Amino acid sequence: VQLQASGGGLVQPGGSLRLSCAASGVTLDRYDIGWFRQAPGKEREAVSCISSYGGTYYADSVKGRFTISRDNAKNTVYLQMNSLQPEDTADYYCATTVRCGRGWSGAGFNWGQGTQVTVSS
Repeated sequence: VQLQASGGGLVQPGGSLRLSCAASGVTLDRYDIGWFRQAPGKEREAVSCISSYGGTYYADSVKGRFTISRDNAKNTVYLQMNSLQPEDTADYYCATTVRCGRGWSGAGFNWGQGTQVTVSS
């Protein structure tokens, strides 16, 4: 499984971005997919996940601002990020995961290349 995150960029506080996670060589609909981020000097944070049947989980830090979704026809998982704040600045990665839902462990597998998100005025 090879995943590729894209859609990052520079945005002002309060702005929005939509990240995409695409796969090559495999269909994503059979996998739980997670979004993760790592800011400079900080540990990796598990941000959100979506299960193969559409169940979702959000970290408290992004709940109400971020929305994860999947389009199986496009073999892509999205992370819509609204009301972005400087503390959301990080490299964002997608990966396969397991048991997405309440109590998600945040484990990730089959990491792809990340995409950088910078929130700054």
